[in-house]
This record gives sequence, C-alpha cells and structure tokens, in this order.
Amino acid sequence: MGQLTLLFLLMFGTVVVVPLAGRLRLPFPVLLTLYGVLLGWLPFVPTLRIDPDLLLPLLLPPLLYAAAQRSSWREFAANARPILLLAVALVLVSTAAVAAVANAMVPGLPLAAAVALGALVAPPDPVAATAVAGSLRLPRRLVSILQGEGLFNDVTSLVLYQIAVAAAVSGTFSPARAVGMFALSAVVGVGIGFAVGLAGRLLLGRLDEPTLQTLLTLLVPFLAYVVADELHGSGVLAVLTTAFYLGSVAEDADNVVGRLTGRSFWEVVDLVVTGVAFGVIGLEMWEIFHDLHGDRVRLFWEAGAVVLVLIVVRGLWLFPVAALARRLHNRLPTAGETQTPDPRETVVVWWAGMRGVVTIALALALPLTTDADEAFPERQRLIAIAFCVIVVTLLLQGVSLPWLVRRLGVSEADDVDSGEERRIVATATKAALHRLRELDEERDLPDEMVQRLRARQKALLAELKPEGTTEELADTVVERSRRIKLLHEIEAEMTAAARREVIAARGRRGVDPAAADRVLRRLDLRSMR
Repeated sequence: MGQLTLLFLLMFGTVVVVPLAGRLRLPFPVLLTLYGVLLGWLPFVPTLRIDPDLLLPLLLPPLLYAAAQRSSWREFAANARPILLLAVALVLVSTAAVAAVANAMVPGLPLAAAVALGALVAPPDPVAATAVAGSLRLPRRLVSILQGEGLFNDVTSLVLYQIAVAAAVSGTFSPARAVGMFALSAVVGVGIGFAVGLAGRLLLGRLDEPTLQTLLTLLVPFLAYVVADELHGSGVLAVLTTAFYLGSVAEDADNVVGRLTGRSFWEVVDLVVTGVAFGVIGLEMWEIFHDLHGDRVRLFWEAGAVVLVLIVVRGLWLFPVAALARRLHNRLPTAGETQTPDPRETVVVWWAGMRGVVTIALALALPLTTDADEAFPERQRLIAIAFCVIVVTLLLQGVSLPWLVRRLGVSEADDVDSGEERRIVATATKAALHRLRELDEERDLPDEMVQRLRARQKALLAELKPEGTTEELADTVVERSRRIKLLHEIEAEMTAAARREVIAARGRRGVDPAAADRVLRRLDLRSMR
C-alpha cells in the first residue's frame, strides 16, 4: 500500500465516521482519531511520511479561511476584549506554564524545546469546539468568542512556536530579537493580507464563471500565507486579514450560483482537511507509542501533567479576567460591544478548550534535526505528548461539554433566533416592495401586475418565516401558499423527468455529451431558482 492509498483511506474514513458520530452523539474528531489508530494497527498499512516543512502551509490556510468565513469582522470587534484576553494573554500564560512543567518533568529537555511544546498545545481549536458545540444552541456571542479565540490565538501561538523552534535549532536566543520578530510578523502579516484581499476582490469582480471564482478563493489563502511567510510575516494573520476583508466587501447579490458553489466547496474542504488531520493523529500515535516501548508510563504522566496545567491555568485566568471584563463593560461600555459572558457562560468557555488541528500541524512540523545535524531534542516525545493532549481534551471536555451546557442551562432562547430572522426578513421584504414602487414609477406598470407582485412578495415573506407573520397575513396567504407549493411540486416532478431523459440521452450513441451537459446545467439552475 502506498502513501496515496493511505490518504484516500483517511478521506474515506471521514465520509463514514462523520455520520456515524452524529448517530452516536459523539464528537467526530474522536472517532476519526480512533479510526486512525485502527489503520495504524493493521500490518499492511505503511508508515505515514510527511515533510514537516509542508504541513503548516498545506493545512493551516484552508482551515483558517473556512473558519473565518463563518464569522465576520464586526462580530470580532463586538467581542474584542474577551477574545484578545483569551487569544493573546492566555496563550502566553499557558505556554509559560506548560514549558515550566515540561522542562522539569522531561530529563534533558532544553527550555526552547519546552517552550515550543507549550506554544503548540496552548491554542484551543475552533474546529473542535464548533464540532462539539454545534448542536448545543449556544448564545451567539459565546460562539463568536470561541471562534475568535480559536482564530486569533493561532497567531500568537505560531509566532511563539517559530521563535522557540528557531532557538532550539540554532542554540541561541535573543529576547530583543524575539520581540522585534513578533511585531514585524504582525505588521507584515496584516499588510500582506490586505494586499492579497484587494487583489482577490479585483480578480473576483472580473471572473464571471462560478467555477473559476471558487478556484480563486482556494488559491487566495495559500497565496496570503506563503507570501507573508516568505517575508517573515505571520501567515496566519495574513490569511485572517484576507478572509475578513473579502467577507466585509459587498458581494454581488445576483451571483447565486457562485455563492452556492463556493459555500459548498469550502464545507467540503474544511471537512476533508479536518478529517485527514485527526486520522493522522491516530496513525502517528500508534507508531510513536509502538516505538516508545517501556517508556509509555512516564509519557502518560507527562502528558497528564500538561493537560492538567492547561485546564487549571485556563480556569485560573478566565474566571477573574471575565469578572474584570464584566466590570469594565458596565463602567466603560464600548459602542457596539456585546455583553461579556456571565459566570455560567464563563464555565462553558473554560471547558470548551479542546485542542485540535492546529496542535496537530505544529507538532508534526517540528524539525527533524538542528543546525548542528543533531536530532531535534525529544521530538517523538513532544509529538506524543501533544497528541495525548488532543485526545484527552476531546474525550474529557468534548464528550462532557453537551452535558455541562444542559446542566447550566446555557443555550440561546428560541425567540432570540426567531426574532433576529424576523427582523432580517422584514427588512428584505421592505427593500423588495420599495424597489417595486420605484419600478412602477419608472415604467408605469399595470395595476394588476403590481398587485400580483405585492401578493407574491407577501407569500414569500410567509414562506421565509411563517411564524413571524401576523395572523391576518397568514390567513390571506395560506391558500395561495398551498397552491404555490402544489405548483412547485408538480413543476419539480416535470423538471426531474426532463433531467432523467437528458441523463439517459447523454449515454446514447450519436448524442454530444457536452451539449447534454449544457442542457442539464440549465435545468439544474432552473431547479435552484
């Protein structure tokens, strides 16, 4: 079996395991890790060979870009205080605490390598938190804080990681140079991110084909990361800046196909990369533990100590800082800032500190050798500890998080979501009716047509958010909605019959497949409309 076949097996495992995890009500990263362990146990499965230099550029850009698309810059700005306290300050504190414990427990481990371990296990993973908490109906501000922490703590941890690895490889360390590197990395990363975002916006505006637009969005995060990294900037910050910039630019409202294609594509990319990454954990864990032999008990003690430090430090930092942030919000409220999490929500944020894909990528990206052509200090042990941290946090915190949320009663009320959707639908309906009045004035439309369009718009309002309509409006459109639904069902059956005939005709002798594909595409677009 070759490396390519192994990669396909990991992808196939994602297809099978994700729906299985949903049925078992377990976090899918946990089952994917177990799937990787099972693959590693099979004697015919080869050892996974990964170039450490390629891991970060291949894994991080698509994951960060996909995660940033689920949020917005305004949401980050509204939760800036708690996110920055978690994403910068807590990462620094966690890195220092883990480095101190690892340096004391692992004999002969240099301080720089211990700091590298602290930096790579410090950042909680937004993918893991979202995967576990996705069905829990957490308050939106809580989800925004967790996602924002997961995105921006990668910037801090990656810079610390790079500084520590450089010191471990070269054997030298300069505090002044480290601070300068941190500042330069941030400035260059933001600058490159804006530049790539602006270029991407201009190119997207010139491309009319949805397939090419989607391809460009795939290339943009890689370009931002690689260019920033080559110029000694933060590739993570460059990707986030590009994603937030493109997300803040008004997109073409009529580009329905491009929007649907792009979102579906990025959901697939996010799922595939995440699935492969957690499968790799299982494969690597089997190999590493197999090589450690009798040293496993000490390894488990070391990994357990690191997990305990991460959980305790997160709690000791989070609860007083959250209380301070609430007091600051009450005394010095900032325009647009949302309410800081209350004590119950703070408990959820504390317990949602699962580690995931970023820790995997940073651990596997540890160099094989130093500048002196010596093996990187305790590389296998550091990777094993990192993987243990991921598995334990997913099993301990990930599995128990739904129970904790239910016990604390931390969930978004149904009327909050409904009210928000009603406001959006009402605004959209108002804009549509306003445009109808403008067109009526410009073109002097027949009264019958105007009344018919108004009725259809009201029916659309009832269809988009039926519980948000008044009883009087619902009574007037209910019969019309039923007729429209019946019409759509019959038309859908007719279109489906036409599609089946086109597909059958495509395989017949003498029929041009390209012509059949063009007709089928037009039928599909009509079905979407």
